Amino acid sequence: MFDVGVIEEAGAAEVALAPIRARLLALLAEPCSATGLAAILGLPRQKVNYHLKTLESHGLVELVEERRKGNVTERVLRATAASFVISPSALASVQPDPARSPDRLSARWLLAVAARLVKEVGQLITGASRAGKPVATFALDGTVRFASAADRAAFVQELTTEITALVSRYHCENGRDHRVIVAIHPSVESPAGLEKTNEK
Repeated sequence: MFDVGVIEEAGAAEVALAPIRARLLALLAEPCSATGLAAILGLPRQKVNYHLKTLESHGLVELVEERRKGNVTERVLRATAASFVISPSALASVQPDPARSPDRLSARWLLAVAARLVKEVGQLITGASRAGKPVATFALDGTVRFASAADRAAFVQELTTEITALVSRYHCENGRDHRVIVAIHPSVESPAGLEKTNEK
């Protein structure tokens, strides 16, 4: 089981978003059978089995083992990931495109860049899993508190200068491309953070 699974197909996204199937995916963080799940949810085993087969056909759950109980074979399943994210490629015709309106100060452009990140890293994870190889990535996540909008603007300017210099120093025309994304946005983890989202 992976920590995070990427749903790249529209059909799989539709299946995963159905409330009962989303609940089954959450419960299947630990292996369980249709009988066990039916008891937890208070639903008929046949109905649970139907939903499990649908999830399994889209690669969202997998068989862990089969147990023989008398004349019946009980299938024990688990989710293929502890959590899932839906890639913008699942909505290919309407997925965001950062090239459409590249405005570094626009929150919507930041969202388009983030969507592209989910899509591309999802594709890398899928390809690497099939090849049995790791993906070389790095992420830095942190929080900074600015005293004023002017300080935030100065920080952005200095960060831009430093990142540009770093990229120039290591860029090699004959090397493999790596995408670099640095983002700054107000935190929304507290009411105070929410209040600051309107700050200019």
